[in-house]
Amino acid sequence: METLISILLFQGGYNTLLVLCSTIMLGITAALAGSFVMLRKQALAADALSHATLPGIGLGFFLAFTLGWDGGRNLPTLLTGAALTALLAGLSIKWILSRTRLNQDVAIASVLSVFYALGIVLFTIAQRFEGAAQAGLDSFLLGQAAGLSMEESLIIAIVALIVLGFIVLFFRDFLLLSFDATFAESIGRPVHRLDIFLTLLVLLIVCAGLKTVGLVLILALLIIPSVTARFWSDRLKPMLVIAAFSGGLSCYVGAALSAAFENIPTGAAIVLCAFTLFSFSFFFSPRHGLLTTRFLQAGKAEKP
Repeated sequence: METLISILLFQGGYNTLLVLCSTIMLGITAALAGSFVMLRKQALAADALSHATLPGIGLGFFLAFTLGWDGGRNLPTLLTGAALTALLAGLSIKWILSRTRLNQDVAIASVLSVFYALGIVLFTIAQRFEGAAQAGLDSFLLGQAAGLSMEESLIIAIVALIVLGFIVLFFRDFLLLSFDATFAESIGRPVHRLDIFLTLLVLLIVCAGLKTVGLVLILALLIIPSVTARFWSDRLKPMLVIAAFSGGLSCYVGAALSAAFENIPTGAAIVLCAFTLFSFSFFFSPRHGLLTTRFLQAGKAEKP
């Protein structure tokens, strides 16, 4: 317990401080972008992108291992492979929707399943390679922020600055896109391009968060804080602030728990913290909380 308290007070050493700062940046950024994804009802598409990174990581490992780059653990190669296969998955979904009569959910689920299955096959093969364990491929599944390097932290910081910058620049466009895409298109806004652009921002966050949260749980970091914020406000700006606070706090506490207690995956710890905040909001938020609403309704019913 003393170790946990010291980590929460940013007194756990240089590496722990690096991990905390990196995960907090990731949580805030993911929550902000995830709010627009949630409002656009594209959570399943974001899930497909995250799972589609798995074959790219496997292919990146094979390439780096063959070329002798860091024994297969060459982060730029792994993340580039992840981004390319995720982008291919997104394009595949668009192609299926444009060429068939399948609805969006079916197209996304099909692509997600195929890419994830391919990734599992590649990962199984990769585990037979000498040095695969040292490459840390397993950490990309569930996340392990304890071993976060300066290079990986720098990538998270750069992605956070890029995403936050573009959200500020295109805030009005994303606002229109999220609440009324038809109206946005009628006044000349490039809705299709904005949709693709938002997807690319999500892709950046997914790739940046692979080592910290893991591809299996990165979706939760995108969606749960935004849903939590929705219980507290119906206005976008306050909702974004609350979502950012929720995402940052979840990452802060989750990363601290993972660092203080061995063998706790960072991604799982962060998601459980985020779910705790969600549960509290679900029951006790003054605007839409289940118990709060029932209490107010009961009070009104008792009035003569």
